[in-house]
Amino acid sequence: MRVATADRESMEELSDVHGGAGPILFTRLWERDDFETAFTFVHAAVLLPGGGIGLHRHDDSEEIFITVDNAAQFTHNGRTAAVEGGGAVPLRSGENHAIYNHTGRETRWFNVHCVVPGGDPKSTDLGDDRAGAELESTDRLPVGRLDRAGLEYVRCHGGRGEVGVRTIWGPEDFRSNFHFLAHCLMPPDTSIGYHRHEGVEEVYIIVEGGGRMTVDDETREVGSWDTIPSRLGGSHGLYNHTGEDLELLVVAVCAEKGRFDYTDLGDDLGRR
Repeated sequence: MRVATADRESMEELSDVHGGAGPILFTRLWERDDFETAFTFVHAAVLLPGGGIGLHRHDDSEEIFITVDNAAQFTHNGRTAAVEGGGAVPLRSGENHAIYNHTGRETRWFNVHCVVPGGDPKSTDLGDDRAGAELESTDRLPVGRLDRAGLEYVRCHGGRGEVGVRTIWGPEDFRSNFHFLAHCLMPPDTSIGYHRHEGVEEVYIIVEGGGRMTVDDETREVGSWDTIPSRLGGSHGLYNHTGEDLELLVVAVCAEKGRFDYTDLGDDLGRR
């Protein structure tokens, strides 16, 4: 099983990322060679107080900026708003974007990236660190919130019990083959049952808590900051064997836009 951890102590300190205020702590978790679809990368950072990623644009590729705690100022197409707690902003091809930590505390950040079909991805820095930007109302930006109160509890892929799930962004929100960003909460002794995707790759991002992840019949314990990919045709699932809630994000990219498939394999993983 492949697991990459966004461990703070192993991150590299970077300044002037896309012309941003700095520094930040940064790590590359998964890159294009790790995937078979148009899934390009998964990166993570700790946005230090006064640090951020400057205003820039991607052509022929799309991103989702995600904060999972504290707060940050998101910029989307020149508009900036402060978002408290966890938030996710979709950044479509050609849209300009930035992020800045205006607080006195560290903010955890993830970035997922997908190439537009047939595209030749490139980025352009726009020379603005967005520090001190004029703020607008949060409802002027496309912000999806990591809100536990908005979760719907359902049985997932034949798993144990009911898991809280909410799709934050779906395929209609992108030109690329991003299919969804989902927010999940797994109470103790619940699972996302063992299942397989033939035409979809996913990455599980553990936000808080721990559990036992199974990928292609290999099981190991995972915890906060761990990210686990599943490639085309791969089987996977997750069981929370602990006494605490397990919070995670799931990012899915389809080999063919809009064609999402799954096969449940009849295993709730509770005995693995």
